[in-house]
This record gives sequence, C-alpha cells and structure tokens, in this order.
Amino acid sequence: MQRRIIPGVIDGKQELCTIPPDATVTEAAKLMRTRYVAAVLVTEGERLAGIVTERDVTYRVTAEGRDASRVRVREIMTDEPRTIGPEDTAGEALELMREGHFRHLPVVRDGRVVGMVSLRDLYEAVRASLEEDLQNAASFIQGEAYGTSG
Repeated sequence: MQRRIIPGVIDGKQELCTIPPDATVTEAAKLMRTRYVAAVLVTEGERLAGIVTERDVTYRVTAEGRDASRVRVREIMTDEPRTIGPEDTAGEALELMREGHFRHLPVVRDGRVVGMVSLRDLYEAVRASLEEDLQNAASFIQGEAYGTSG
C-alpha cells in the first residue's frame, strides 16, 4: 500500500500524548484513559525516549503485583522504539509492526516526534484504499472512466 504516513494515514496535526520518564505508571494509565489511547510516547523535551502501552502496564506491573503508583514509566517503557518517517508508506509501517509484534509506531521527522500511527489507523487506511480501488474498478467496468469526451 503506497499511502504515505502523513497525510495518507494520519494528518500530522494530532495532539501528541506524551509523558516524562519519571512519571508514575498510574499517571500514564490515567493519561491513556483520559485521551482514550492505548499507548503514550515517553519524551524528554522533544526527544523520544520510549513508548509505554497498555500491554506494558498489564504485563510489567499488574501481572507482577507491582504498585503502579510507585513504578516509574522508565522502568517499564520500551526504550529506543522503532520509528517511521512521515514520508514512509503504510505498507512499510505494517511490515515493521508485523516484524516487531507491536501495534503502535512513533512517527519521527528530523529527530522530532510528529505523530504516532496505530494498527487501527493503518487498518482504516487499507480499508479506504480498497474501497477507492473498488469504486475505480466499477467506474472502469461501467465505462464511466473513458469514452466520455465528445
């Protein structure tokens, strides 16, 4: 799939959901709930330090019986996560996610985080692309795409 990450999958204007590495896991979980997201970017200034997902909270805190109000984000985050650029394609993002077994991918331009793409975002882009292809094929089959100039 050839759609570029920005603007083909996300608009690049999304409000980033970030948290510092010294925040507690409770704070991260509350931020995820408030923003209705499944992952937050861990940043130090504009630099991407890591990513924390709901799965990290479940596996690395809850399942181990740890106190989320005492555990710091830096202790459970995935540091130096894989990233993708805004000019990269949805297909490249899907391949990275498949290889790495993750569902969220930070989008970075010139060392600065400009967005995050999720598997759900990519699914929607694929669905929209397939729908466009079907409409174009139907138009072609029905003769609407050519032979109309007189």
